Amino acid sequence: MVNDLVNAESRTGRGGHSASVRAWKSALDSVLRRQRITYLAGGAMTVVVYYGLLGLGLLASGGRVPYLLLVVVSHFMTVVTVYPWYRLVVFRVVGQSWVRGCLRFYAIGLVFLGVSLVGLPLLVHFAEMPVMVAQAVIIPFSALASYGINRGWTFRAPADASGPGNISHPAP
Repeated sequence: MVNDLVNAESRTGRGGHSASVRAWKSALDSVLRRQRITYLAGGAMTVVVYYGLLGLGLLASGGRVPYLLLVVVSHFMTVVTVYPWYRLVVFRVVGQSWVRGCLRFYAIGLVFLGVSLVGLPLLVHFAEMPVMVAQAVIIPFSALASYGINRGWTFRAPADASGPGNISHPAP
């Protein structure tokens, strides 16, 4: 990518301002597309893990455990399971604490857990939807919002970072 930028500038002969700017924009667009693809893969994995855990919990409990408790447990287990993917593959974080990053990731997850804990009873009791269907209605809203929040806060560079290489390195 750096070679492309150097070559683009040297081909223009006059300092290459416009070619250089175009090369930077192209590189940035490519990076964002790759990050979104790995994020979508992570989102799919997150949904499969969460739904699997929640579904198994509902089946295993046979209605003896409140579904909202199963939602909380499934959510916690999912966050712990998928965090490494988001850290290592999606946002390519280096030089930051795993614990601090996981706590931030979980804090964002708690907001979405709260949405489920409020929305599920409304959909289950008032709209009379099954728990899994009601959760399927809620999840897309959480997924759309979480990319921007995780990218801008959970996996952002610290304020005192003095250059590239301190956080998010998009997957090649």
